[in-house]
Amino acid sequence: MPKSRIRKKADYTPPPTRQATAIKLSSRSWVAPVMLALFLIGLAWIVVFYVTEGALPIQSLTNWNIVIGFGFIAAGFGVSTQWK
Repeated sequence: MPKSRIRKKADYTPPPTRQATAIKLSSRSWVAPVMLALFLIGLAWIVVFYVTEGALPIQSLTNWNIVIGFGFIAAGFGVSTQWK
């Protein structure tokens, strides 16, 4: 029986080196002002609700005004995750 030819594998050649490309991070200068604004709006909403004994900001929402105020504060924490 004839002997089969041995295939020679090509020698390993590493891929050409690439220059490290600089990654430009987008500007996130809007994060801090928006975060602080949301915190302050939420705090003001809750304070106004308690000071006016429920008459303001929206009287028909009754105690849901507290949830709205805390919603603004939670949104501020959500925005704060974008800060670098």
